[in-house]
Amino acid sequence: MSILIVLLYALVVVVALLLVGLILIQPAKSGGMGAAFGGIGESVFGGKAGSHLTKATVVLTTLFFLLILILGALIGHGVRFGKEDGVSKELEAVQIEAAPAEQSVPAAPVAPAAQPAQAAPAPAK
Repeated sequence: MSILIVLLYALVVVVALLLVGLILIQPAKSGGMGAAFGGIGESVFGGKAGSHLTKATVVLTTLFFLLILILGALIGHGVRFGKEDGVSKELEAVQIEAAPAEQSVPAAPVAPAAQPAQAAPAPAK
């Protein structure tokens, strides 16, 4: 796996964890998880924390989706065009092994069909 793909995976995990934490500390209008912590988000971040938290959530969500799209494009094109480290070579080797070998042996002649057996006479009573 290339270093760029590993780096993107790590960034996706970090952004996802930050996004989960950021969503959990946002004050909810109907109580929700914000009320479970006793309003700790409002006391730590101030009264106008909702607008800043909302903006940060939008930025992290956009960053998350962009990273996922870039990662998907890199992985998809790498495998399709044979640029991924070793994956295409392994797939090619499996395809070569799985392909049946061409045989030039002629087919055996077909035997004539046997005639159906005649029904045995019914036993006398």
